[in-house]
Amino acid sequence: MVEWKQQKGKWMKDTLIEEYMPCCMIIWTEHCKDGILSHNRPRSPVSMAMRQTPLTCSGHTRPVVDLAFSGITPYGYFLISACKDGKPMLRQGDTGDWIGTFLGHKGAVWGATLNKEATKAATAAADFTAKVWDAVTGDEVLTLAHKHIVKSVNFTQDSNYLLTGGNDKVLRIYDLGKPEAEPLEIAGHTSAIKKALWCNNDQQILSAADDKTIRLWDKNTKEAVKTLSFDASVSSMEYIPDGEILVITFGRTIAFYKAHSLDLIKTVDAPASIHSASLHPEKDFFVAGGDDFKLYKYDYTTKEEMESYKGHFGPIHCVRFSPDGELYASGSEDGTLRLWQTAVGKTYGLWKCVLPEELSSENSEALYCPPAEIKA
Repeated sequence: MVEWKQQKGKWMKDTLIEEYMPCCMIIWTEHCKDGILSHNRPRSPVSMAMRQTPLTCSGHTRPVVDLAFSGITPYGYFLISACKDGKPMLRQGDTGDWIGTFLGHKGAVWGATLNKEATKAATAAADFTAKVWDAVTGDEVLTLAHKHIVKSVNFTQDSNYLLTGGNDKVLRIYDLGKPEAEPLEIAGHTSAIKKALWCNNDQQILSAADDKTIRLWDKNTKEAVKTLSFDASVSSMEYIPDGEILVITFGRTIAFYKAHSLDLIKTVDAPASIHSASLHPEKDFFVAGGDDFKLYKYDYTTKEEMESYKGHFGPIHCVRFSPDGELYASGSEDGTLRLWQTAVGKTYGLWKCVLPEELSSENSEALYCPPAEIKA
């Protein structure tokens, strides 16, 4: 259970203010203006009247460079964000409500993650450390010193081990039950590691680096099983355990691979340089964002662009779907997190359906929300 309490020196001492409390209502308009929502498919009168209205989560003062969701817990699910302001934040995942700020890093935070149960958090920073936190109390549990900037952190499924990677080109595996023990080290990359993830039941490791490669490692032998080379540096990497799919981005390309073999499944080219992409849990579509401030939504099967949204005021650095697939979160150079509905018009979290009277009678069945939720 996550307790909303403040710990001296760990959580922000200031009380929650309105700026940190996003609120939103779906806005129905006769026409959607350019730059807000564009569709490439025929739509019903109701869908033509809808506009994607994201929840904006303020609080960070520098670019948001990484984010991660927990699994679904008895208390909902949670979202952690990494920012160059050095203050990673924990939020309620479905509403964006601020819970607490982990204080202790002395430099930009480049990576952040939660374990499935949302009881532990880990962060990677420019102060040459990775830190493990108690996500319930906000207490700092461990500080793991490195030789250079740390860019990535990832828990095993049982939360007993932490994988790190960064500018010293070395992967490290820490046994969190034996914090005094030296980590297991895996070397092989020739440039800084940008992302490192456990895969295949935590028996293998995926790493992406500035040497324009992705490598699949055997945890026990510490040997590279396979290496993929690209024309550009990989900007992001997402591992989907259900189906063993790897989602990567480089340049304007979003690519999907079989995680256990690194065999290519498909690629999609976007209109702009893409920094991050995420596949929906049901694997029917995916979203991507990058240099042009837009989020793009694509059909996974046909690879067709379904729609695009513009809400951020800077390049998008990271995007991820929530564990239930109802929303996706994006982090940007503009210092904000935004939450976007997967099914626009559905009553979920802080989104409420509002239907104009002229549309309510003939199109109410087309709405995702039940009739009791509709307001004329």
